[in-house]
Amino acid sequence: MPEGLESCVEATVERAFVAFLRRYIRLGSFKVTTAAGNAYTFGDGSGPPLAVRFTTASAQRAVLLDPELKLGEAYMDGTFVVERGSIAEVLAILFRQEWNPAPRWARPPGVARYLLRRLQQFNLRFRARRNVAHHYDLDGRLYSLFLDGDRQYSCAYFESAEASLDDAQLAKKRHLAAKLMLESGATVLDIGCGWGGLALYLAEICRARVTGITLSEEQYRCAQNRAAERGRTRDATFRLIDYRDVDGNFDRIVSVGMFEHVGVGFYNAFFDKCAHLLKEDGVALLHFIGRKSCPGITNPWLAKYIFPGGYIPALSEVLPAIERARLIVTDIEVLQLHYAETLKAWRERFLAHREEVVRLYDQRFVRMWEFYLASSEMAFRDGDMVVFQIQMTKRKGVTPATRDYLAREETRLRGLEAGHPPPLRLAGE
Repeated sequence: MPEGLESCVEATVERAFVAFLRRYIRLGSFKVTTAAGNAYTFGDGSGPPLAVRFTTASAQRAVLLDPELKLGEAYMDGTFVVERGSIAEVLAILFRQEWNPAPRWARPPGVARYLLRRLQQFNLRFRARRNVAHHYDLDGRLYSLFLDGDRQYSCAYFESAEASLDDAQLAKKRHLAAKLMLESGATVLDIGCGWGGLALYLAEICRARVTGITLSEEQYRCAQNRAAERGRTRDATFRLIDYRDVDGNFDRIVSVGMFEHVGVGFYNAFFDKCAHLLKEDGVALLHFIGRKSCPGITNPWLAKYIFPGGYIPALSEVLPAIERARLIVTDIEVLQLHYAETLKAWRERFLAHREEVVRLYDQRFVRMWEFYLASSEMAFRDGDMVVFQIQMTKRKGVTPATRDYLAREETRLRGLEAGHPPPLRLAGE
């Protein structure tokens, strides 16, 4: 392209970019320096001033055309630089803006992604295993740097604003166990068991016999080792297996943070399998991220770099599949801001160990994860994301008539926990 024409095109793109930002950013104090070196300030002047800069015209143009994908890529690549404030503060400003429809030129990518969403979430067994490996089979030291001592990689339950991350994750396990109403010797299937923390809690505190399943080889090895170290290999066993291939019958089924990886086209299969595995007087409990509004698409940046094959469903997509499996919904709880606080704690811990992550990977990886944790936090704080806990049975009368039992059961479990102090672990171990 001739130099003069190229300059003209870039000037046109900059004008369109500035016009879009002026229409979109109405709150805050947000300074943007374009690739050409021109500085513009947007917003109403409220809040702490933030400043960002684009280092290349191509990055600026890409963000204009496809902001949901390209903003994160530009931050990862260092072509979108935060000069004043942090990326978390920048994303907080962007999420707090009043909704404005995307410009016409940025709509086609979203339409295409919606039309292709079932194909992208077509999680057959081999693809599900590959997707899990992409995120969960990273160097185990990475997760130990920012998770709690029990490596709970899901929404914590903050009973008070002063609660620590470790206390809130323990409260989450207690809250789930209370809803499961476990008796000694009860058989439990933990679908997507992670590093085994919940399964070990149910085995140690509730005296249940737990089978945890995962597709992550890293998590499977870690969970097995933890059970062996604590002498729990008889009542907390772990299997490297797809939920579709599990056999048997269980008194209780619990799944925490796994349903987001099932894929909308497999919801019927998931709940049919749960109904088949659950005993007639059993209880199933599903804890998952959902959206408070109507069905949508997975954020393209998260789908590409963090959770391939993942999808955050609306409740209207989940309940019909539960009904078709002839399961009865006995309780739904919505955790509104608990995950925002969880992600904030993770982000702060992650950044406190930034140099260690650089040694494990590189600066680009650090920026990618910082963007992931910050954008996820803001999606829960000011965006569309919440957490649902759905309790299910196969017939009426299995669960108590009122919810008073939860407080009583949590009090009982607290007493049992006193005799099982959690193991101490330093960050990075």
